[in-house]
Amino acid sequence: MTQQVPEFQFADDALRLRQFIYQYWCDTGHGPNLRAAHEGTGLSREQILQAYRQLDLGIICVVDHDSQNCNLLKAQPFSSFPSQVEVHLDGRFHCYAGCAMESMAISLMPPFAGKEVRLESYCACCLAPVTIATRDGDVLSRTPESVLIHVSASPWDWNKTNIVSMCDSMNFVADAEHAAAYEKKVCRRGVLFRLDQAQKFVADTARNRMHRYDWPPARVMPERIIAGIKALGVDVTNWSG
Repeated sequence: MTQQVPEFQFADDALRLRQFIYQYWCDTGHGPNLRAAHEGTGLSREQILQAYRQLDLGIICVVDHDSQNCNLLKAQPFSSFPSQVEVHLDGRFHCYAGCAMESMAISLMPPFAGKEVRLESYCACCLAPVTIATRDGDVLSRTPESVLIHVSASPWDWNKTNIVSMCDSMNFVADAEHAAAYEKKVCRRGVLFRLDQAQKFVADTARNRMHRYDWPPARVMPERIIAGIKALGVDVTNWSG
């Protein structure tokens, strides 16, 4: 269980690898393999694998610990595999976002400063298109206007082994009615974020990712997370029982 992890600091190798991964993904639209990571950081295979494991524990990325190459599955806010959200840059597909919530922070990454980052997704209920245009953390437009983010997993179930299932639970929905229909489809109740609430929820991450080289590891502390979300005005009743 990787909730309630005691505070720790990333080693220099982990910090160097993290910065390289962010820049590489922003530049190329995909994550690095071991050779690219070695050439970009000067770290050995063993150093890279140990650094990845630290970054995974600190909720910076998700790696396949059972693979010999420590395959990189996610490096928040990006996903190596198709997710609910496509990120479009300069009018063309760039990469997949980790989830609907993470996608709201992408345009604040330094390599994307001043650029329009378009998010192409869909309503989790009916698969109707959802399009959101962002720039420097601001929402420029949204279709439909009523779009919300539905989170169907409680923070008590976030990051039990990694964040894959947590990300899977964070989806765009056309409106509250579609959210209710989606809950019936997946047999789960959830909570709804307006886009402005989602922006505030990811704001701390967005202000630190790539902006602060020594940004410390993240930790999942369910009670604090729920209290913080409630303070944003989100109705967390479905997480209180």
